[in-house]
Amino acid sequence: MKFKNMVVATVLAVSQVAMVLPASAEEAVQNTNQSNQATMNSSDQTITSSNPANQNQSGNGVTEGVTSPDSQVQEQAPTDTVDGITPVEGEGTDNGNTVNPVAEPVTPVNTDTTVNSGNNQLILMMNSNKMYQNGKEYIAGYPMEVKNGVSYISIRAIVERAGFNLTFDNKTKETIIKRGSDELRFKTASSSYKVNGVTKTMKGSSYVVKNNFMVPLTAITSALNITYSVDQPAKKVIVNLSINPVASFKVGNTEIVAGETNVQYIPSSYSPTGLEIVNEEWIGREDVFSTPGSYTVTYRVQDSSGQWSNPYSLTINVVKPHTPPVANFMTNKDTYKMGELITYSDFSTDEVEITNRQWENKQLAFFTPGPTTIRLTVTNKFGLTSTIERTITITNETLYNRDDFYKLYTPVGDKFAFDGTTVPSWEKVNYSFSSEASTLIRSNSPETVYSEGVVYRESANGNTRFMIHHVNSTGKNVKMYVIATNNNSETTRLTQTSLGFAGPNQYATGVGKASVDRYYESLQTGSKYKDMWIAPGESKLILTDLSAIAMKNGDVISLFSDMYSDRTLKYTVIMIDANKDPFTTLPYLTNLLEDIHNRGTYTEATRVIEYSDLVGETPVRLMLGDNSKDPFLIGTDGVNKNSYKVNAGNFGVVYRIKLYRVAPNTLVTFNPRGGRYYGSIMVNGNIVQMSTSGSLSAPNEQSVLYRTGDREQTLELLFTAAPASNLSVNLLLQSLPEYKN
Repeated sequence: MKFKNMVVATVLAVSQVAMVLPASAEEAVQNTNQSNQATMNSSDQTITSSNPANQNQSGNGVTEGVTSPDSQVQEQAPTDTVDGITPVEGEGTDNGNTVNPVAEPVTPVNTDTTVNSGNNQLILMMNSNKMYQNGKEYIAGYPMEVKNGVSYISIRAIVERAGFNLTFDNKTKETIIKRGSDELRFKTASSSYKVNGVTKTMKGSSYVVKNNFMVPLTAITSALNITYSVDQPAKKVIVNLSINPVASFKVGNTEIVAGETNVQYIPSSYSPTGLEIVNEEWIGREDVFSTPGSYTVTYRVQDSSGQWSNPYSLTINVVKPHTPPVANFMTNKDTYKMGELITYSDFSTDEVEITNRQWENKQLAFFTPGPTTIRLTVTNKFGLTSTIERTITITNETLYNRDDFYKLYTPVGDKFAFDGTTVPSWEKVNYSFSSEASTLIRSNSPETVYSEGVVYRESANGNTRFMIHHVNSTGKNVKMYVIATNNNSETTRLTQTSLGFAGPNQYATGVGKASVDRYYESLQTGSKYKDMWIAPGESKLILTDLSAIAMKNGDVISLFSDMYSDRTLKYTVIMIDANKDPFTTLPYLTNLLEDIHNRGTYTEATRVIEYSDLVGETPVRLMLGDNSKDPFLIGTDGVNKNSYKVNAGNFGVVYRIKLYRVAPNTLVTFNPRGGRYYGSIMVNGNIVQMSTSGSLSAPNEQSVLYRTGDREQTLELLFTAAPASNLSVNLLLQSLPEYKN
């Protein structure tokens, strides 16, 4: 009986040693065991000794002549009450009649220095189930052992001593170790585990034995960056549980100016083990650096265990104080006639960059005699300013009257005031038009959307244009989607040829104008061209710019796009909560009722106007969107097929205008008639703003689009009305005044 007890004690001691050895020691144990096996008999006899002093020791401190514990272990099926999850009655080391709990020290510490441990060290004794920490002795709950050259440890044996958190996930059947922000997840009978969500491979497979969950020791130490060392003479493995806190900081200022900037230090620190940060230290920190140069600032912190972090350093570049810009301009002379063009030359300078120029009383010409002062204020990127003013003299002579001067010298894209009440008496260009096959899907009602739902739906094939303009008034963040569904038996190709999208923001007129500008740009560059294929029965999101950013309450979006499909597709335009999935939500959405704005489906939505007679010798006007020369499109409501629709203003219609003979010295301008207008137009392929300084007011403002030279020209214009602006509009053509010296 005594012999049997000696065998068991020896096996347990050896398995303890194998369990706590580092990777290199694991291999040494394996080699030793293989060597031992070569000297053993084929029978189950084992040569043992209960007195280590009488045993022959190998160079690695492992007792020779002991069988591997692998043959001693009987594995059990996984349960939910493994070690460290639900305490097992009697768990500990069974010494016959006594069970020693793992959680409490059992004997006073031997004063021998070979077993003394520091506050952050766990000492695992070789050939023993004893552990030492903070001057106290503990007994491992289950012997550590080696299997197939891999050292295994009961999770609780190290977790309780290291102060980690141990839980069990009943749903995933995973044992979880947590240390601060680190998380390890183990499964029974698996050679892989997860470290902070990333799957990694262990040196061996985990298993359960006698309600203890066994894992490779190195799986824990490597994942948590725990270092250890082996003290061969003292027969112990020293696990370093000291985890230093981590410190860092950043500077909130984009620029630090000597003697001016209060430096914004933003420190960040934490303890991986969750300890409190109790102290910090700065070296080289200054709230305001008095002189320019490069400065190194270092930061470190201390946790409640007394451990300091590694120092973290940043180099801070301090620049010299900025100087204000220098404002300067000149006019081409000091004295001018009334109505004479003034040329301004801006010579302002700055050490880096001038970001704003603010002119006061800068006019192209003056029409009142006497001295007049012009002022220029410039601002640089640092907010520093400089102002200069110059005074010129206007004589009593007149070169041009006000009307003639602005016709000649207003820059293209700028506006000037005139008496617009005379325009209705001008002769109309007696044009005719043809149409190109194009289906306009106008989703613009309800323009202000108060609840989630379907704002429009329609089916179309061939050339299709989308005009979408809506305001979010649901009181929450939403997104808009266009879903294309292929109900055909064959795959359908859908080609996007152009796209202009703007928003979301709170300014309807600005969004409407920007969407048209970007639509023109896509026509110029082809940058929005793309193909997509939709399989039979498939639904796809198209025009995804709409849903790229959520619309806040009060935001407006606006979109123009030309597309082509080789088969009929069903299109559904929806507005839903920004967090919802459009496909799963669609079946539950109801159709929203329209408001006073227009929605509908209109065919032949591209109008081609070609005029071959000479224009410009006398004042003439070409009217658009007036429902007379340019009749409104008639269509149907895609939601309510029995509803008759009139596209008032012809929003969404694209006009291709070609005037073959424009007289020499002709001024071409844009004059709104229905109200304020924000927008642009393409003239001979170039995008021209109606007014670079803002909107145009009807009827007494006009914006310069083009001036012909000294010979006839052909003029091509492309125009579509900007959402949130007003129609009708006129294109005015008139002779320029004679130039004078």
